[in-house]
Amino acid sequence: MSTEVTIFIVDDDADVRDSLRALLESAHFEVADYDSAKAFLASPIPRGGCVIADIRMPDMDGLEMQEELLKRNIEVPVIVVTGHGDVPLAVRAMKAGAVDFIEKPYDDEVLLGSVRRALASGGSQRKQEVDPATMQLIASLTPREREVLEHLIAGRPNKVIAFELGISPRTVEIHRAHLMDKMRVRSLPELVRVALAAGVVPADGK
Repeated sequence: MSTEVTIFIVDDDADVRDSLRALLESAHFEVADYDSAKAFLASPIPRGGCVIADIRMPDMDGLEMQEELLKRNIEVPVIVVTGHGDVPLAVRAMKAGAVDFIEKPYDDEVLLGSVRRALASGGSQRKQEVDPATMQLIASLTPREREVLEHLIAGRPNKVIAFELGISPRTVEIHRAHLMDKMRVRSLPELVRVALAAGVVPADGK
């Protein structure tokens, strides 16, 4: 991998920064790290790299940092890292233009794959072209599966989806499993990314 681009790590946890730096440098990436979103935003941000940011940080979280980048017209791709309970917040980040989100604990190859996709995208996930086959997969969903998908990409947890659709949480889990199978994805982040890039409108209409 060329070192002409820089991967920016933004996380308040020093151990996480050190671990990510070691992983990325082992894959021959140039790396810069920051202990806060404010420290990152105060530094020169060259185009051509990508940002890996924790979604929850003191003072300014990853989503607020992303919104600030948009205000400044800096189209550096952002990958947000999230704990399991922060998935709705991470989905909001993707709706705002993040290219991906990674759930902790993450697999090294999953993270490196996400970085490579981010660099290839050159900016917002909305600029990525959608494979016509993906559109066919979405068209194959049943009306109920489509409803569940729209609620998932609105960032709602299974229990809330169940309440709003008048079905059991277990039924939501079954539909979710069918969605993953039909869409040929292996994780919720991948499902969200594909659906948003394909123009599926979240249940909240935003």
